[in-house]
This record gives sequence, structure tokens and C-alpha cells, in this order.
Amino acid sequence: MYLDLLILAAGLLVILAGANIFTNGIEWLGKRLNLSEGAVGSVLAAVGTAMPETMVPLIAILFGPGGNAHEVGIGAILGAPFMLSTLAFGVVGVSKMVFYRSREDRSINCKHSILMRDLRFFLLFYAAAVAAAFIPSHTLKVPVALALVAGYIYYVKKTLGDGDDLSEAELPPLTFWRKDLEPPLAVILIQIGFSLALIAGGANYFVGALGNLAASIMVPALILSLIITPVATELPEKFNSVIWVKGGKDTLAMGNITGAMVFQSSILPMIGILFTPWQLSPLAALSAGLAMLSSLIVYFFVKKQRVLKPLVMMYPAAIYGIFLFLVITAII
Repeated sequence: MYLDLLILAAGLLVILAGANIFTNGIEWLGKRLNLSEGAVGSVLAAVGTAMPETMVPLIAILFGPGGNAHEVGIGAILGAPFMLSTLAFGVVGVSKMVFYRSREDRSINCKHSILMRDLRFFLLFYAAAVAAAFIPSHTLKVPVALALVAGYIYYVKKTLGDGDDLSEAELPPLTFWRKDLEPPLAVILIQIGFSLALIAGGANYFVGALGNLAASIMVPALILSLIITPVATELPEKFNSVIWVKGGKDTLAMGNITGAMVFQSSILPMIGILFTPWQLSPLAALSAGLAMLSSLIVYFFVKKQRVLKPLVMMYPAAIYGIFLFLVITAII
């Protein structure tokens, strides 16, 4: 047990170190490629940090022994956006409350056009993916999967076409290249690859140690799969966003989360629809409904008030708390 606690702490530190190096490298990559904040946060950072938790449902669906493995994979596909749209939103809100620098800086100063665009695409893709589960014929579900892929390609194209410069704050020197203000592209890519390896490795050890600890204190398997493991696998996005909020880069912080939500509501459901029966358990359907509710709350608050207050992000966090309560009481 003590060894697992040590591995847990070490894994957490490795993820945090990897997130620090990753955010620095991904900002430099965006600068070198003349990409916008939306492209860096919602595409590059989002897809990069989504890879560790993306592998969980892929392995379960493509290589698991059918049946239960498919159910686990579908639950993981729908659970990842739920965790981001509730708990991760709450983390951004709390981070802003902790790190705000002045009275005028108390709002989450992300570009509303980027946030609203991401949430619209997420709600559209996620609703389509959930609706596909109610189509009786699997053959008729396939066009939905293809439409999700086409939709994500369109989203990436639209995001990359965003003309705003990456210039929220002064860019610190590249971690792997301190001697020059303009590091070579190869060094930037090496740093990003190294940081992703750190994040993936740290997350792997963290989740493994967490599972061992849960088993040693007899935590029910359902709580582990629905609550504990998803929180752990989404740590990279949360850490990245905290780092960016602390640095005054709120657009990147929110884009990292909402961009990952768009990716995980389109590409992963496509895999699930094509390679599983794509039928939702009541708990998976509940998590999907709450994820959309949380996103709609943030969307309409921003649309009406034209500003995103940290307190608004407590509503998604409360939704996660309600889900947590329902799951635990149902099991106990």
C-alpha cells in the first residue's frame, strides 16, 4: 500500500512536469506555424493531451474480449466528455478565483467566439452520437459515424482558419532551447514528444497505483471505473488549463478542454459506432445527458451575459457532484 502511495505521488509529479513542458512546447509550435490561439488550444493541445485517455476505449473495443469490454469502451467514450464538461470546467473556475491578478481580471478572459464555436460543435456531435444509440439497425448507424468524422475534419479546418494571432501574453523561452529566442522546429517537436511521453507514462503509473489502492481498501469496481479512473486519466487537460490560467492565457486554458470535448465527441464515437453494437447503459446515458446540460449552461450564460464568470463554472462542478452522489448511493 505504501509503495502504491509513493507511485501515486510520483506519477502525479511526472504528469505535472510533463504538462509544464507540453504547454511551453505547444505554444512555441503554434508560434512557429503562425497558428491562432484557437488552433493551438482547441486542436494541437486538445488532441495531444486527449491521447492517454483515448487509448482506454480504443484498446477495450478493438482488442477486448467483446461483450463486457465493449460496454467498458462505450462507457469510457461517453464518460470522457462528461468529466471535461463538468469537473474540468470547475477546475478552470477555481483556478481563476485563485490566480486572478486584479479586480478587472476576475472574469475568465477567453475569446468567446472560440468558446462558443467549440461548444456548438461539441453539442452537435455528442447529441448525434447519443442519438445513434437509439437507431435499431446497425447499418443505419454507420452514416452517423461517417458524418462525425467529416464534421470533425470541417471543425479542424474552420479552427485552423481562425486569423487571430497567438499573443495573449509574452512567450517564455523554450524549455529545451534557452540560448535563442527562435528555437528550431525539430527541437520544439522533440520537446512536445518528450512531454507527451512523460504525461502518458505518469498517467499509466498513476492509474495503476490508484487501482491497487482502491482494491486494497475494497472500493467497488463500478466506482473505480466510473469515477476514480476517469478523474485520473483527465489530469493532463486539468493541469494544462491550471498552468495556462496561472499564466493569464485563459483562451488556451478553455480551448484545451473544449477542443478535447469536440475530439472525444466525434472521433471516439465513430470508433464505437463502427466496432460495437453502440447501445447505452442507463448510467452512460445519464452521464451523456449531464454533459450536454453542463455545456448548455455555460453556453447560454456566455451568450446572454457576454462574459464568463468563474462562479458560472461552479454549476458544471455541481452537476458532477450530483452524478457522484447518484452513483455512490445507487451502489451502496
